[in-house]
Amino acid sequence: MESQEPNVTKSPLMYLNRVPVKTILEGSDAEPGFVGTTVVVGGWVKVSKEVKEVMPQPPPTSPPMASDARPSPPHPPGTKDVSCVEVLQSRIPFFTTIIRVLGGSTSSPAVRQKLESLIPKPPPPSIFFLQINDGSSVSNLTVVIDSATVPVSAGQILPTGTCVLVHGVLEKPSAHGKQTIELKVEKILHVGTVEQDKYPLSRKRLPLDSLRDYPHIRPRTTTVASVTRIRSGLDFATHTFFQNHGFLHVHVPIITTTDSEGFSEKFQVTTLLRETSKKEASIGVSDADGVSLETVEAAVKKKSSIVEELKRSDSNREALAAALQDLRKTNELAQQVDSREKSKAVTAVKPDLVNFNEDFFGRQSYLTVSGRLHLESYACALGRVYSFGPRFHADKTVSAKHVAEMWTVEAEMAFSQLEDVMKCAEDYFKFLCRWILDNCSEDMTFVSKRIDKTVVHRLEYMDSSFYDKIPYREAVEILRKVTDKAFETQIHYLADEHYRRPVIVYDYPKAVKPFYVRLNDDGKTVAAFEMVVPKIGTVVTGSQNEERFDILNTRIKEFDLSKDQYEWYLDLRRHGTVKHSGFSLGFDLMVLLATGLTDVRDVIPFIRSHGKTNN
Repeated sequence: MESQEPNVTKSPLMYLNRVPVKTILEGSDAEPGFVGTTVVVGGWVKVSKEVKEVMPQPPPTSPPMASDARPSPPHPPGTKDVSCVEVLQSRIPFFTTIIRVLGGSTSSPAVRQKLESLIPKPPPPSIFFLQINDGSSVSNLTVVIDSATVPVSAGQILPTGTCVLVHGVLEKPSAHGKQTIELKVEKILHVGTVEQDKYPLSRKRLPLDSLRDYPHIRPRTTTVASVTRIRSGLDFATHTFFQNHGFLHVHVPIITTTDSEGFSEKFQVTTLLRETSKKEASIGVSDADGVSLETVEAAVKKKSSIVEELKRSDSNREALAAALQDLRKTNELAQQVDSREKSKAVTAVKPDLVNFNEDFFGRQSYLTVSGRLHLESYACALGRVYSFGPRFHADKTVSAKHVAEMWTVEAEMAFSQLEDVMKCAEDYFKFLCRWILDNCSEDMTFVSKRIDKTVVHRLEYMDSSFYDKIPYREAVEILRKVTDKAFETQIHYLADEHYRRPVIVYDYPKAVKPFYVRLNDDGKTVAAFEMVVPKIGTVVTGSQNEERFDILNTRIKEFDLSKDQYEWYLDLRRHGTVKHSGFSLGFDLMVLLATGLTDVRDVIPFIRSHGKTNN
């Protein structure tokens, strides 16, 4: 029996019960016949307005009816139900007859006005114009709703942030504007209302630093949505480049026992604090959570003075007994808080006093700062590998280019040296620049207008230009002439002002690079490099790694690292050693470069920085 391949339709409309805004806007430009198509569209209201329709003037009042006029007969069975207004209108002859009997005149203007006031007037219909966006495009789609045919209130659909799903027909716009098409709604399928007083985006144009407090809402802004699409494009381009060049994607661990750099600040992973908390809770220490020792000691002092005052006065015994009991409880709380503080001090400050054999992993473990050491083991078996994931540095430094959790692209190549990896890193970086320009043109046009007018030109120049490669000592000689800049600014100076394009600096002093970098013949420098680019600074770091067992073993001792933790790494030198090299690209910094923004916190979806995790 022949096997049949599944019928897979590679369409962006798969798994959707609606048409993306981007498809409509792009299709209306390419296909004139798009007008007249019936579609379902969903999105969030960005801008809205209401236009009241002008009601036509009523016809002249008809002459008075004859005195023998009778009310209109009721509708025969099976006819359509009539409204209250229609019922009242049908009863006007009956009212005029009563007025005549009572001696009035139906021709009197005052009487006619009273009769007309009996008929309730329906509110004039409105036309609602909504600019909606579903995240697929920078541009919005105009949605037109006529309340005369689609009953809906302004309070439901006009507020910014309202989610709507509507069914309608695509038409040419009724007014001249940028768009060539709009949607006339025939049916509303869903409305997700907004609490305007609590919705952060009800205020117009919140600055980016204020938006950081609302990471779950800020993707709805045009800027953050555009940045996110550019980030996604760079993600896809990364996998495309490495897959096209024969690299295999390998997932490296987030939790590790080794320090991949040898001198970095690490986040420790442990469950021992949880066990300590359980023990404290069993003796009632949970009451002390969130209370500082200073606060409790102040309360003890205050309540002690109250007790002494009661003893000196003629107060009743019940009041004194209650005060003594209150003081006793406060003293117990003080002991609990003091015990908690001492327990934390032992665990955090003196790890050598903690038995990590009882920990979850049975030894000290950390969040990884780099996956390159683990990638080496696969490169030495599969040739070329890469990884892409979060890396963690417990560095409290406040910087526009650093947060605690940042995503990194890492690659390792067996049978390669420093020149090979520098060339690979340069090609990969240029590939990212070109990809964004070719595949995210709409978003790049937006960021060049709103954020940085030079960003497109800068990416084009970095894609096409030649990159200078200079040894570290030469870079130092250049920077020595720059006396009015701090060190970090000096690094920028190389790319921003001296070369005016990316520059690759190599052969760094061994003291400033990780222990695993290959020692050069001079014994003072190592085969490491950094790529410095305009505006950002260092965006790529890399090295040829030490393949010689004896030298690597010596370097581990120089860094005062535990040899036991690196025995597995030394095994790669014991068994089939080979020259190999690799590099790391700061992915968040690459997004920063591509968008023209200046703070990395504005290009990361959920920020993890010192003192702040948001959600």
